Amino acid sequence: MYDRMQTFTTNQMTRIHDASMALLSSVGVAFNEPEALEIFASNGFKVDGKTVFMTEAQIQKALETAPSRFTVTARNPEKSVAVGEDDFVFAPGYGAPFIALPDGSQREATMADYDNFCKLIQTSKTINMNGFMMVEPGDVAPDTGHLDMIFSSIVLCDKPFMGSPVSRQGARDCIEMASIIWGGKDRLLAAGPVSVSLINSLSPLQFSDEMAGSLIELARANQACVIASLIMAGSSGPVTLSGVLALQNAEILAGITLAQLVNPGAPVVYGSTSSAMDMRTGGLAIGCPELSMVVSATAQMARFYKLPSRSGGGLTDAHFPDGQAAGESALALSTAARSGINFILHSAGILGSYIAMSFEKFLMDEEMCGIIRKLIKPIDVSDEAIDVEMIKNVGIGGQYLTQPKTFKLCRTEFYMADFFNRQNYAGWKAAGSKRIDQVATESLSHRLAAYEKPPIDPDVETALSAYVAGRKNKS
Repeated sequence: MYDRMQTFTTNQMTRIHDASMALLSSVGVAFNEPEALEIFASNGFKVDGKTVFMTEAQIQKALETAPSRFTVTARNPEKSVAVGEDDFVFAPGYGAPFIALPDGSQREATMADYDNFCKLIQTSKTINMNGFMMVEPGDVAPDTGHLDMIFSSIVLCDKPFMGSPVSRQGARDCIEMASIIWGGKDRLLAAGPVSVSLINSLSPLQFSDEMAGSLIELARANQACVIASLIMAGSSGPVTLSGVLALQNAEILAGITLAQLVNPGAPVVYGSTSSAMDMRTGGLAIGCPELSMVVSATAQMARFYKLPSRSGGGLTDAHFPDGQAAGESALALSTAARSGINFILHSAGILGSYIAMSFEKFLMDEEMCGIIRKLIKPIDVSDEAIDVEMIKNVGIGGQYLTQPKTFKLCRTEFYMADFFNRQNYAGWKAAGSKRIDQVATESLSHRLAAYEKPPIDPDVETALSAYVAGRKNKS
C-alpha cells in the first residue's frame, strides 16, 4: 500500500531492535518493586540491586507467549471488543485534572464530571470502550478515589472499561470489583480480560513501584495491560526520533517480559505517546508532527513483534476547542487509525497537553472518530456495488436521484454528521451563525438528558457499593 509516511524496512526495524537489545543487556532497566526483582531473578535474569539486565533470548522467549490479538469482554457481551491485528478500539481521554469551560477558563474536575463522561461514552456510536480517570476528580479522597471511578465506569456504562493501575492496591481493587460482576475470581479468569490498564514506564529505563506492582497483579489476574512509554525527545530521551524509538522499545519490551514471566499468555499492548519537547518552553508538545511520526513508527514496531499497539488519538496543545485543536487532533487521530494502531487512547476530549478535558471537544473528537471509521472502511468493488447495468440504463446525461438504489442506500451509504455543519451560508446564518464549539455546548445538555442507565443486576450493584464502602472504611 502506498503511503507518503515512512514505512520502515525490515532492516531498519532490526536496527531499532538491536539498539534496544544493547541497552537491555548492558544498561538494564530499574524496577523499583521488590517482587518484580524476585520474579526476574528466579527466572534466570541478571539482577544487580534494582537493575535487571535482559538478553535477546530472554526477550524473545517472552514475546513467544504474548498474544497478537485478544478480546475484552464487556458486562454487556454484545459490546465486547477485540484488540489486535485488524481490530481496534477508540477509548476516551485520560488523566486530566481540569475541565475546560466554554468561555476558555478552567476549573478543577469533579466526580460529577467523571460520571458525565461515562454517560457520554455509554451513548456514543464511535467510542467503544470506557476509560479510567477521564478526569482526576478533585472532590474525592486521593487514596480511594479510584474506587469511585471504577464503580461509575462499571455501573453507568456497560462497555468494556479501563482498570486502575494507580497503585498495587488500586489494581487489586479493580480485580475484586470485576470479580463481583463475573461471579468470582475463577469465573473472571475464565472470562478472559474484562479490563485494560495503562502501565507507564518511568523514562529513561525505569518502572516505578506502583506501575510494576500493578502490572504484576493485573497480569496474574489475566487482565490486559498497555505497557507504554512517554519519552520527551531532548529531555527524558534522545533528541533524535530514532533514538527515542530505541529507548522506548527497550522500556516496553522490559515491561512485556515481566508480564509474561508472571503469566505466560497475559494480554499486553505495545504502547507509546512519546513526542518532542518544545525547545522554547521546555514543555511536552503533543500537537506536533513528531508525535504522529512516532505513532506511525510505534504501530510498525508492534507489528514487527506481532503485538497489538497503542498510541494517543485526538491530541492537542491548544487550550480551547478551536482550529488548532481540531487540526492537531485530526492529524494524530487519523495517523493512529491509518497506521494500524489497535488501542487508540485519548480519542476524545483532551486539551492543553493532557491538562484538561473538554465536553465540547469530546463531542467534536467523537464526530471525527466516526468520520475516520468511515474513511478507513474499504470501498465495496463487487459487481453488485458497481452496478454497470444501472449506469447503462441511466446513460448519457441522465440522473441517479430517483433510481431505486439511491432510495435504498441514501441513509446508509454516506457518513451523516451529527453536528458538523453542512448547511449553506444562508442556512447557517438562519440557525444562529454558531461556531462548532457553540453547537457542541448546546448538544451536550440534550445528549446527557437522553442518557439511560444500562441494566445491571441490583444485587451486583449493591455488592459493588458495599465493596467500595468497606474499602473506604479501612483506609
